[in-house]
Amino acid sequence: MPPVPVSATLAANEILIRRRQAGEPVLPLSFGESGLPVHPLLRGALTHAAGNNSYGPVAGLPDLREAAAGYWDRRGLPTGQESVISGPGSKSLLFGLLLAIGADVAVPQPSWVSYAAQATLAGARPHFVPTPPGEGGICDPASLVRALEGARAAGRRIGAVLVTVPDNPTGRLGDPATVQDLADVAARYDLVVISDEIYRDLVFDSAAALASPVDFDPERTVVTTGLSKNLALGGWRIGVARVPDGPLGRTSCPVQEAAALAFGEPPELAERIARSRSLHEAVCRAVADRFAAAGVIVPEPQAAFYLYPDFDPWREHLARQHGVTTGPGLAALLLERYGVGVLPASAFGEDEAVLRVRVATGLLYGDTDAERERALDAADPVSLPWIAASLRRLQDVLAELAP
Repeated sequence: MPPVPVSATLAANEILIRRRQAGEPVLPLSFGESGLPVHPLLRGALTHAAGNNSYGPVAGLPDLREAAAGYWDRRGLPTGQESVISGPGSKSLLFGLLLAIGADVAVPQPSWVSYAAQATLAGARPHFVPTPPGEGGICDPASLVRALEGARAAGRRIGAVLVTVPDNPTGRLGDPATVQDLADVAARYDLVVISDEIYRDLVFDSAAALASPVDFDPERTVVTTGLSKNLALGGWRIGVARVPDGPLGRTSCPVQEAAALAFGEPPELAERIARSRSLHEAVCRAVADRFAAAGVIVPEPQAAFYLYPDFDPWREHLARQHGVTTGPGLAALLLERYGVGVLPASAFGEDEAVLRVRVATGLLYGDTDAERERALDAADPVSLPWIAASLRRLQDVLAELAP
């Protein structure tokens, strides 16, 4: 097995933490965390369940599985409790699925940093397949066919294809026609489709056409999600998967009981998600505006708290003035000279020569729970002093770096 490097996300975050502890100014745009406090209703639910120290069912507590089934029912995907399994985070469920499938996997290029690493750890080979221009998280169907045929000619079998709905790193959606074509390819080549939908509840436009492969082929599509993004519960490590059948993993019972409440979507939590979605959109668009004003190409954000700006218009200037010719070199320059943490496109499976970077805006909402709550409540969060200061800092950095 080839060596698997430390996650680019975690490595960049650790560097930023050390610089902040040393008193240096930093702008944390590399770590994909929602950056919001835990809702009091969920704190209470976890406290109430803390006495549950018994071993639970392998597939998850019945209340959690029923609540997760209802979550998908309300999104137009009829689901029975028997089709739901829980695990310690959707990442663990994805890894378990790759192990169970036991074949190579096609992943979008670009795509989340852990997909390729997980495939390698599972003893499989990741095959990067480009996404269509302007879309995110969905392998181009024609390119997928070429990858499948190429792997077959080389004596390898691709048994699964991963998609993200919506996408990390680009914050974009796949076109419904592309998603349907991908589902058709999966059926023709007998692929398992794994649809990572952890950001589904954070699409900015409620009228946007959001398509999942499970809409077109529910019999071969596994859907994973969790509570780390919509309710900012990353540290709780809770995820669920909707599968045709089969058990995987176990999460602690107290967390499962609190997660059952969350997937039930009581009004207090639905309102919290709506406010967090508005906050993510406001700050993400404000950051995008700063990049665009500086002359950097940045696709319009559609979901979550990610941007994927392209510095290619600055390529000659960056090479001439800073000796930067690669994405990793650009990320290193931003970090070392300006304390701005971003991730290069190469971390997401693209070539090192590509000058795109992934920008995550979720840690700009404040340094304390009180500041983050104020950001959630604010009619105009970008005008809050601490968010405005980060935006000014970004603007100043881009102005100094610009041609």
